Amino acid sequence: MDGWLLLLVVAGAVVVAGFARRLELQVPLVLVAVGSVASFVPGLPRPALEPELLLGVILPPLLYSAAIDFSFASFRRNLRAILRLGVGLVVITTVAVGWFSSWLVPELTLGAALVLGAVVAPPDAVSAVAVGRRLGLPQRMMAILTGESLVNDAAALTLFTIAVASVTGNRIDLEPPILFFAFEVVAGIAVGWVIGVVVRFVRRHLADSALETVLGIMVPFAAYLAAEQLHCSGVLAVVTAGFVLGSARGSDAIPTRIQERHVWPTLDLVLETFVFSYMGLQLKFVVDDIRRDGLPVHHVFLYGVLVLLLVMAVRPLALFAGTALRRGANRLRSRPHSELTWTQTLVLSWAGMRGVVTLAAAAGVPFLTASGADFPGRGVIQAIAFTVAVGTLLIQGITLPLVIRRLDIADPDEARYLEQQRVLARRISRQAVVECLDDARASLKGTDAEGVVERVRRVTLARLEAVETQDEEQPADRLSATGAAFDRWRRTVLVRQREALLDARDRGELDEEVLRTVLDGLDIEQAATETRLQRFTTERG
Repeated sequence: MDGWLLLLVVAGAVVVAGFARRLELQVPLVLVAVGSVASFVPGLPRPALEPELLLGVILPPLLYSAAIDFSFASFRRNLRAILRLGVGLVVITTVAVGWFSSWLVPELTLGAALVLGAVVAPPDAVSAVAVGRRLGLPQRMMAILTGESLVNDAAALTLFTIAVASVTGNRIDLEPPILFFAFEVVAGIAVGWVIGVVVRFVRRHLADSALETVLGIMVPFAAYLAAEQLHCSGVLAVVTAGFVLGSARGSDAIPTRIQERHVWPTLDLVLETFVFSYMGLQLKFVVDDIRRDGLPVHHVFLYGVLVLLLVMAVRPLALFAGTALRRGANRLRSRPHSELTWTQTLVLSWAGMRGVVTLAAAAGVPFLTASGADFPGRGVIQAIAFTVAVGTLLIQGITLPLVIRRLDIADPDEARYLEQQRVLARRISRQAVVECLDDARASLKGTDAEGVVERVRRVTLARLEAVETQDEEQPADRLSATGAAFDRWRRTVLVRQREALLDARDRGELDEEVLRTVLDGLDIEQAATETRLQRFTTERG
């Protein structure tokens, strides 16, 4: 892919994404639609990237960004559900699509059909998580969706490698396949853990927020490439490194945390907008490939639609069947069940949009087998994969917000648990303040500094009490709204301060270096204010 075309796609995608957000439209859907139309522009060269570039450059930072923001405790707490979706459902989808496609599509052998199954098996939860966060999905559902997206790529790519090897006649590194899968998992996790521990140690001794941030950006690429060199799962290496470093973010320097709070969302935005635009831009060229192979276009896309319907049906069938079996088993054992409600299961089953891994895996299907023969049905696999990826994104992506709004998916137990945790956090904070300042006052008793410590004590405890105090006559949502109004006015005041300082600088009254020092303090205050406002908006949905 030419550099000028890559730059044009990225720039155009960012502009389209900006307008889509302003109009409150779903960005992925708009990008795919605009890209599909743009693919028919006369003379437009094909935007083709090597699958290694898609998997090695675009996927690692997206996975890493999700992992460092994801609680490992939540991952461990929901591990069974995550593995059922991220591994079990991937295997079921691969087998179901492989069997159905080998029966449906004359150009596909059973082995090639299983390759197609592995290509379309892993959902990409980027869109689903974004929608769920905006509409207020329960925390447990968000944890399961996020955890699934961190695991399923590794399972699908391992199955893809095994299936491709069976068709081409090439040998995999370890046999039987179950041993190969176990090595991929264990070695990938080990590589990620080692890199995470080493980087965490180095960052603690750098004392330079810019260097710490740069080193953090390099981590996902280093973990992925190191694992691939050892022929194990780069996906699991990236995820593990993200967990290791994410658990240590609380001890990072404040400037580093502020920088990374903006770096990763920005990088995610650029990569995601490019991926969805790239998906849409493939439409015309997929059609051209089918025609070049002498196949009827409408037949191939009909195959794609039928496989798409199967993929969309397998997920809810598997989820509801599994939930029913587990509830029945718990009832026989007289155990209380902790399964999701049927409405929550329905929402989870509808969040199965495909994305970058499906595209990259389809592009990575080899042209020839080990004997030199053409890979059976390669063009058909790419066309069906494109149909499934775009179809799930359009159908499920458009309807998922409506499904969430129409169904009662609230979890009162979770709401009570979160409130208890907030109360616990405030109590721990208060106790730490009291103990720290009591020790300081005792050690400084009789000195001038004792008065300073007492003032710090009064101000700090007053702020804590303002947060803790709840007027029984005022509902919680009004308290939240009052806090949001305070933060909005606080933001307005900070903006006015910034404008006044800049005006003074422009008039030559205020020194530039002094201005920058003052603005640094205002930036930290405004960042905290914006974070609280964003949290309020998310909670209100």
